[in-house]
Amino acid sequence: MHYAGLLYRALNPVWARQPLSGEGAARFGGRFNRIGRAALYTSLAPDTTIREANRVGVLQPTVLVALRADIGPLLDGTDPAALAEHDATPQMLADPAWAEAMARGRPVPTQALAERLVAAGFAGMLVPSYARGAPADALNLVLWRWDGALTLVDDEGRLR
Repeated sequence: MHYAGLLYRALNPVWARQPLSGEGAARFGGRFNRIGRAALYTSLAPDTTIREANRVGVLQPTVLVALRADIGPLLDGTDPAALAEHDATPQMLADPAWAEAMARGRPVPTQALAERLVAAGFAGMLVPSYARGAPADALNLVLWRWDGALTLVDDEGRLR
């Protein structure tokens, strides 16, 4: 699949001037990226990205940015048949045990899936939001390759 439209990121202010770096995800790892693999976690709606960035509960300092995107190929991780083609299931994507496994140095199935998709040439994957309180139709787009495919919306130069 291909995506063209707006995406949203809620950034820790530390990364506000580098909204396209992926460095934070590379340093700490995530559900869909191992430590060392840069990734951009974006959402298709601003409220979803705020929920994703503030999983601890109370709203923390956050910088919200919009990105114009024209990117592919992407795996549609909301389609069970598409996931099955890559030895994955919706239940595997949703499993909250990934964080504990990563903390203990054990294999993380969603990170392994991401590595297989990167090797197969995918730029990213569309996935449901697993953030607390997110509606069933809330979607995220996790990206591993985005050079030239994203443009920061900053018409007034606020982040310069």
